[in-house]
Amino acid sequence: MAQKLAPNRIATLFEQKKRNVLSVYCTAGFPNLHDTAPILEALQQSGVDMIEIGMPFSDPIADGPTIQESSTHALENGMTMDVLFEQLRDIRQTVTIPLVLMGYVNPVMQFGVEKFCQHCVNTGIDGVILPDLPVEVFETEWKPLFEKYQLCNIMLVTPQTSKERIRRVDTASSGFLYAVSSAGTTGGALAMDDLRTAYFQRLREYKTDGTIRNPVVIGFGIHDKTSFDAACQYADGAIIGSAFIKALSLSNGELKEAVRTFISTVR
Repeated sequence: MAQKLAPNRIATLFEQKKRNVLSVYCTAGFPNLHDTAPILEALQQSGVDMIEIGMPFSDPIADGPTIQESSTHALENGMTMDVLFEQLRDIRQTVTIPLVLMGYVNPVMQFGVEKFCQHCVNTGIDGVILPDLPVEVFETEWKPLFEKYQLCNIMLVTPQTSKERIRRVDTASSGFLYAVSSAGTTGGALAMDDLRTAYFQRLREYKTDGTIRNPVVIGFGIHDKTSFDAACQYADGAIIGSAFIKALSLSNGELKEAVRTFISTVR
């Protein structure tokens, strides 16, 4: 039987911290199969506010080459959904910050949506990001299960998303709204050009006028302190993914030191 999470750690985080929330993405099972839990623990020890755990998939359409390669490597290492949940079974004994699973619809459906939700709650997962889950499908098919198991559904908006669509996506979301900085894949450097600045300003205005009710976290292209600080001028926080994966790939087995060193360059 699923255990209730009250209050949700994501909600508590954004109640307690109103700006500069740092979320970091890591791929489960990378660089090595059993590195998942040690990396989560090292990220918390280094002062990260929230962690997104990537569920490796063979066709990650929203991911750039760095995360794609890490996903392929993790699958080759033997990472599966069952292995991941086994690795996370005791994670709440050492990690107290919010944990979010990020991946794609197909593996979740193959695993079983309700079974997935049960495992999320039983291992202490607070929310889920599925970039290829249409809001309409979530509203009609997935929402009752997410509410039953008290899981946050975190959805994405892009510079091309209309105000009306943003309102609908925000309404379907809980925890926070993931604002993609560009229409491309992950891994590109964030360049604060006029179009992107206008997009971020628009999101900030939507928070003010009530179009967006959730905290906003910006992702894609955040790779260092400069880009993190720039994103946080317009949003509640930002997500670093590909740059962190690159740092792990160069760790030579010294995971804790690699994590500490990388995070110290952002904070």
